[in-house]
Amino acid sequence: MKYLLIFITLVGMVGLKGQPYSFSSRGLGGGGALFSLSIRPDNTDEFFVSCDMGELFHTCDYGRTYTQVASSELVGGHDSKVSFTATPGLLYSINYANNLIVPVKSADGGQSWSDLTGNPDPSEQCFGIYADYNNAQRIIIAYYGQLYISQNGGGSFTLFHTALSSGSGVVVGGVFFDGNNIYIGTNDGLLFSSNGGTSWSNLGTSGIPAGQAIWSFAGARQDGQTRLFCITANAADIYVGLPGSDYYGFAKGLFAMDVGVTNWTSKLTAGINLSTDFPMFVGMAQNDINTIYLAGSNDLAYPTLFKTTNGGNSWANTFVTASNQNIVTGWSGLGGDRPWSYGECAFGIEVARNDASRVIFGDFGFVHATSNGGQSWRQAYTHADDEHPAGSNTPAMASYSSIGLENTSCWQVFWANASQLWACYSDIRGMRSIDMGEKWSFNYTGHTANTSYRIAKLANGTLLAGTSNIHDIYQSTYLTDARLDPTDANGKIIYSTNNGQSWQLLKQFSHPVFWLATDPNNANRAYASVIHYSSNTGIGGIYRCDNVNSLASSTWTLLPNPPRTEKHPACIVVLNDGKMVCTYSGRRNSAGTFTASSGVFLYDPVTNTFADKSHSGMYYWTKDIVIDPNDPTQNTWYVCVFSGWGGAPNGLGGLYKTTNRGTSWVKLTGSLIDRVTSITFNPQQTAEVYLTTEGQGLWKCTNILAASPVFEIVDAYPFQQPERVFFNPYDASEMWVTSFGNGMKKTILPNAACGVVTQFTDYGQGSLPYAIDCAVPGDTITFSAQMTTDTIELNNHVYLDKSITLLNPNAQKVKIRTQSYALLNIDRQASVVLDNLELIPGTTGLSIRNHGQLVMKNTTSSRAQATGLVQNAKGSTLVLEGMVEVK
Repeated sequence: MKYLLIFITLVGMVGLKGQPYSFSSRGLGGGGALFSLSIRPDNTDEFFVSCDMGELFHTCDYGRTYTQVASSELVGGHDSKVSFTATPGLLYSINYANNLIVPVKSADGGQSWSDLTGNPDPSEQCFGIYADYNNAQRIIIAYYGQLYISQNGGGSFTLFHTALSSGSGVVVGGVFFDGNNIYIGTNDGLLFSSNGGTSWSNLGTSGIPAGQAIWSFAGARQDGQTRLFCITANAADIYVGLPGSDYYGFAKGLFAMDVGVTNWTSKLTAGINLSTDFPMFVGMAQNDINTIYLAGSNDLAYPTLFKTTNGGNSWANTFVTASNQNIVTGWSGLGGDRPWSYGECAFGIEVARNDASRVIFGDFGFVHATSNGGQSWRQAYTHADDEHPAGSNTPAMASYSSIGLENTSCWQVFWANASQLWACYSDIRGMRSIDMGEKWSFNYTGHTANTSYRIAKLANGTLLAGTSNIHDIYQSTYLTDARLDPTDANGKIIYSTNNGQSWQLLKQFSHPVFWLATDPNNANRAYASVIHYSSNTGIGGIYRCDNVNSLASSTWTLLPNPPRTEKHPACIVVLNDGKMVCTYSGRRNSAGTFTASSGVFLYDPVTNTFADKSHSGMYYWTKDIVIDPNDPTQNTWYVCVFSGWGGAPNGLGGLYKTTNRGTSWVKLTGSLIDRVTSITFNPQQTAEVYLTTEGQGLWKCTNILAASPVFEIVDAYPFQQPERVFFNPYDASEMWVTSFGNGMKKTILPNAACGVVTQFTDYGQGSLPYAIDCAVPGDTITFSAQMTTDTIELNNHVYLDKSITLLNPNAQKVKIRTQSYALLNIDRQASVVLDNLELIPGTTGLSIRNHGQLVMKNTTSSRAQATGLVQNAKGSTLVLEGMVEVK
């Protein structure tokens, strides 16, 4: 047995300034489209991947865990591919923030980003940025119709190509930098410079059939030979912005050309058939001219990843979905919760610059990775402990843990009881947890709609859910009749008598059910928001049911239309006096104009009438209404409003307050916040609220009862568009934030249970994961004396993305064990101290995977196998103090 016994003098550490909160992702990973992947050339465990919902995800362990770039620094999108350079920390990408799409750079490895000062037109959308890895100041940017080059890191740019067709624009299929030789494959031809971009020529596309053009392009140089490769399509089908999902029959040819030869040669050879195989993206390592990958789809609508090792003389699909032959799966795969057709097609491919065995690709829901050239693949979107072996069916209804790659929209988190939760989602329907929200699953039946929007609970415990096949309702792209009026087979109310495990039909509307509310004074009364305008003759509006206890036999009655409204009901709250207050949200007519049909309305069930209680600022696009829990009369309301566009709706957004049920209003946020979705009161702090916005992140106010409340952004929450905040009714220190596109995040607010580990369990108050969730950077977590009497058993690894100390003050060591692939996984931004602990890894796993700064004091880790226990990633540091034993 090998061992290491070390005595080292104590070394001082400087703590990092703490944030007020620390958020961790919850969910099961993936589910939304993923684009623009990029592997760091000098550390292939690190890569970035972007999402059209706004995230730029970042992993340092090849897709085992992810963080995300703060939206205040960079908002991700289709083309936010990170371009690495040989200059440490210097990166380039594209930022989608503030309704602009502009090139940006980072000098600190992607933590902070700034606009390129020489951007020739900041109002123009940037469709691509390409950096010369070995010459970090040389970058190329692509607009719709122009290509520019900079020789000074974006300080200034020179135009060098204008699109031959203003209709299609200039499509950049790829750029290959080879010293001063630069090759750009475009639909206008092969652009070439031999002097580092000072002058350019168009080498054309000799050998490629007339009418075809380059769509995707890559190049490599090996042993003095440069080889270029491309996928072609009909020139008339190619245009800037065409997505990978337009794959069917798109590709028309595969071609290679060795530099020095004037013609492209067809590589449409054995193993690939363009009538059933639809490659869209080509990838190569830049030091291997014979190994080429093609990512796309096929006639089954399954992702494909073809490979050649002989320069294109023959091909084989390496991503073998039949029987999941060589793919370690997550929740998608043959037999799984979603079939391979959910991912469907590649939206991008990345081959490591100097290692053709490392390849990643994204699709409609997931990231998959290979480390051995496609001999085997594994999922890279959910926890490694929850994945399923290759060559076997993916089991349905299994449970999964988040690793930070959350990119779908969540509308509500609902506690059926202390341990069983339901989360309402778009695109992935909804998910259940039976362990207080640690693991999540699709372990339910009877709900097949695209979206569950809202859960309500009857007095007897029965759950009601409002569902629809129409997602993103009342977001900016879902306000029109064309989007919201079509017949919706899953526009209905369903119910569950077993906390969401099985669902049954309660009421079919065939149009979206957006909200549900029960009456606290009448156990048999409920209300529902149903959306359907149809020239004001539709069935949309608010429905009332007075016998909801009859479930599938219940009767629902459409209430009268409130004044001004156009059948776009939204939020509903039933007041203690039996009245009901609601909001109607925005509607845009066929001309795209907002109609003055939104606002706040008070319903009297005795007279069956509505009264308009709206401020004029609410006439166009109102969101949630929240009743002040501090006011027993329920006269104090808060209403959340979005600004619209096109004239009258402009500048109206913010948070409004009334203390007299809408007789008069005051706008609390001024011009500070433009679009407010919702607010939530902290049940432990009556004057504290959390406010969610579109594009401006999560905000907090600690004096909401004041005449002029102060709002501050919560910097620790990284995403631009939180939707709603929910507090655990069984543990008010636990706060969850849902989002439009970034799933769920959870934080533990400071409380008496924080800071000290008192339980051996894997979750809940007193557990180690709970204490870590509760901690903020700079905190020290200690262990009570009883924690030396047994072993802490962890189901998953502990992910540390903040600088904390785990200190055992007792004489005996505290033992921590897991069967996960690693016990502790330390993020690159974290500085962690482990003091007086015994770490017990799984049979083949690691004790620690360190990407940050780690200090081990008087800490041991051992097992019988003579394999590594501590893995130190490139750029990380490890300091040993006192007696440290690793054997």
